[in-house]
Amino acid sequence: MKTASILVAGLVGSASAFSAEQVDRRNLLNSLTSAGAAVALAVGGNLINTEPANAGYSQTYLTEPTDEFKANEEKAMAFKREQLQQKKALTDVLTRLTTVSNSEEELVNDLKELRYLVIKGGGMPAGLKKDDLVKQVRSKKAKGFWPTAVEYEYQRLIREIAFQQSPNKDKDDMNPL
Repeated sequence: MKTASILVAGLVGSASAFSAEQVDRRNLLNSLTSAGAAVALAVGGNLINTEPANAGYSQTYLTEPTDEFKANEEKAMAFKREQLQQKKALTDVLTRLTTVSNSEEELVNDLKELRYLVIKGGGMPAGLKKDDLVKQVRSKKAKGFWPTAVEYEYQRLIREIAFQQSPNKDKDDMNPL
């Protein structure tokens, strides 16, 4: 224990000036890290590189967006506007189907229009899910009047949505199923 006290006292100051009880931890850690760094520099020379790894690269930030970025932003906004228009049209027809339409002909025409909008848009618009559409149509179906022709058109709509979400146009002649 005395040798450890002498070593600690030697790192912090002279052995006669400090005892092990007088050395606080913070001074001990500071002296150990500085002594360790000094030993590492003495042994290894200049092996420790103090510059960051990316010091050779300078980062430049653009002050103005590039033309390519502006073009991509314009395309994204156009797509978003188109999706909002498709969603509004589909929502309007769906609302009409669930609230206003009561005859077989009106129901069939609304379902055909929904199928046309799905085909035209290439699937469901962003922000509207197939499950939401199915829930609303089933709520109308559960209210009572749902003839066979309406059910056929509803099934066509569901198949069209599934096809638009996963269009498997490749024919597999070897598959018997």
